[in-house]
Amino acid sequence: MILNFMKKIPAGMMIVPLFISAIITTFCPKIVQIGSFTTGVFSSAGVASIIGVQLVAMGAQLRLREAPAVLKRGGILLISKFVIGAIIGIIIGRLFGKAGFLGLSALSIISAVTNSNGSLYLSLMTNYGDEIDCASFAVLTINDGPFLTLVALGASGLANIPIVSFIAAVAPIIVGMILGNLDKNFAKFLEPLGTLLIPFVGFTLGGSINLANIVKGGVSGILLGLITLFIGGPFILLCDKYIGKRPGYAAWAVATTAGNAIAVPAVIGLVDKAWAPYVQVATTQVAASCVLTAILVPFVTSWWAKKYGCPKYPLEKNNIVA
Repeated sequence: MILNFMKKIPAGMMIVPLFISAIITTFCPKIVQIGSFTTGVFSSAGVASIIGVQLVAMGAQLRLREAPAVLKRGGILLISKFVIGAIIGIIIGRLFGKAGFLGLSALSIISAVTNSNGSLYLSLMTNYGDEIDCASFAVLTINDGPFLTLVALGASGLANIPIVSFIAAVAPIIVGMILGNLDKNFAKFLEPLGTLLIPFVGFTLGGSINLANIVKGGVSGILLGLITLFIGGPFILLCDKYIGKRPGYAAWAVATTAGNAIAVPAVIGLVDKAWAPYVQVATTQVAASCVLTAILVPFVTSWWAKKYGCPKYPLEKNNIVA
């Protein structure tokens, strides 16, 4: 009965546990903070471990010849998300100055729109995509943090791509790929893990979502989330469809704001003191965008995947290619 209920909801295998965990985090956070395995499995403390295991399993399904396709798909999603966030933010900054428009500064817009929730993307691709979509997660880790925000604000000389962090994100996929290519039976053994871990990813993701952030961010925070999804999303979709020749479900899956993006305004404020007065407001707005997009994007991605096709719901007219 529980399983059937979850299957009826778009991306329900992840969304239902995510909502339960988010409600607990918002109203009774100490319930899952008692330590040991409980905290490790049902709070945000376990997200890195569970997703790491998922990536090993996904990597094992990849053949070495598919590596160029991973770079292509992930690169298109990464660059298009950065471009649309930078364009919107720079236009707002040029026209209205640092204070921005309707309470939204260039700082908050670029921080929110250029940073995607990689964990949510991976969970959705496990539901609707294929192994190449899942492996593209590694490419998307480049936008996880302040680097691209600094580039968009014209301060790229003060930042460096965290190479060690990037290697750390890619390593589980590489390990899985090596094992899977050496032994096809081992790849087959690991294959079910990608799907089986989805509810646990939902629990850990929900552990980092405080629903009160939507209230704290106010109307401007909600507006930022809508911009991230409904302005950023269609631009990424166009690039995914016409450059990548893909159906577009992955484009919607990256139309989110990363949880790590909440810390980006503070980093920018330290690097460039001129932005310091806007950090507090931008932080609450980015947090609201993070929560709102985490709630809405799974439903939009599910609807698009079913209507226009994906590996799980193939449509011949979509001509799905690498």
